Amino acid sequence: MPFFAWLEGTPLALTVRDSLMLTGSLSAVHLIGFTLTTGGALVANLNLLGVLFPERPPIEVTRPASRGMALGLAISALTGVLLFGPRATVASANWIFQLKMALLVTAAVFHLVLHRRVARNAAASLLMRRATAVVGLVLWTGLALAGCAFILLE
Repeated sequence: MPFFAWLEGTPLALTVRDSLMLTGSLSAVHLIGFTLTTGGALVANLNLLGVLFPERPPIEVTRPASRGMALGLAISALTGVLLFGPRATVASANWIFQLKMALLVTAAVFHLVLHRRVARNAAASLLMRRATAVVGLVLWTGLALAGCAFILLE
């Protein structure tokens, strides 16, 4: 694709490509962002499932966890774009990368739209809370596995 070829030729992408130290540093920060995101998702979903902090109302746990997730997503998105630039053509054609991006968008939208709504609703049934938590855990775990697979199998 012409856009991806152009992106790979930008000075920033070339700088990242040519510096092992910069690529490693960006990867480390990317992992920190991902850890914040998945850690927050794990806390929020385990709470909604009734396993973690069951005595606390879900919104009291979900609200700060969501802030951590937002920070982690911002860090991961910024570093992810920088890491994507030097290999945009190959990465964008990789089905595992495509799956990772689809899971990322799906998990984030699910959390913002449904998970937070269920956490805020004190009248939500136990079944609804647990089902929401299970779907959230599956999405975020799937994203983590897709990210690992992309690194290992690329």
